[in-house]
Amino acid sequence: MRIATWNVNSITARLPRLLAWLESSGTDVLCIQETKCAEDAFPFDELRELGYEAAVNATGRWNGVAIVSRVGLEDVVSGLPGGPDYDGGQEPRAISATCGGVRVWSVYVPNGREVGHDHYAYKLRWLETLRDAVAADAEGERPFAVLGDYNIAPTDEDVYDPAVFEGATHVTPAERAALGALRDLGLSDVVPRPLKYDRPYTYWDYRQLCFPKNRGMRIDLVYGNTPFVKAKQDAFVDREERKGKGASDHAPVVVDLDV
Repeated sequence: MRIATWNVNSITARLPRLLAWLESSGTDVLCIQETKCAEDAFPFDELRELGYEAAVNATGRWNGVAIVSRVGLEDVVSGLPGGPDYDGGQEPRAISATCGGVRVWSVYVPNGREVGHDHYAYKLRWLETLRDAVAADAEGERPFAVLGDYNIAPTDEDVYDPAVFEGATHVTPAERAALGALRDLGLSDVVPRPLKYDRPYTYWDYRQLCFPKNRGMRIDLVYGNTPFVKAKQDAFVDREERKGKGASDHAPVVVDLDV
């Protein structure tokens, strides 16, 4: 089974590329983040023509997550159970489902904006709630993974220049401790191999020629339990999909499982 995660940065803007990538990559299950559309505007029909079902948690212009699958889509849970509110409600940042016997979450962790901002505190509360919500599946016997845009670089090796990010979100001890709390549940960081260069970055800013200069970050992560990790055959960043006109600023992370 081929499972992937991809922050598409607007599914409407990226739909032709998304459909072409699904066809060419042979992906069975894709966790999508930042759909930036309401559920009634989601391209269910176009995906169905390719043989994919979709489960969506999206409310409008910002955020939004989805899982698309051609190997089944069962026991869907939309939202983060017990998740914190922001600006009066729970943002659409999580959805989970069972696909072909593998339980997956698609998550779009809050950005945090800047240290000390209300959104940063919200990010840490959100991650704490995520840990509680996935604890039982993490310890279970079926393959399970939380995939998505975590907006955290796990180590200094996961940013092109740690000095550039000093004092900023995405690299703070508190954020990295939240990832450590997930690992304490028995989840492992499934680090993909890069298709070019020596570091598997997944995100490159549109500005300042960051992609051609490989000034990237690894913030799109796959955290899997022991059965998931044991089933892993390969994992890689599809850097090619970051190239060209109309690309997302994130690249897909792909994991192949023997299940």
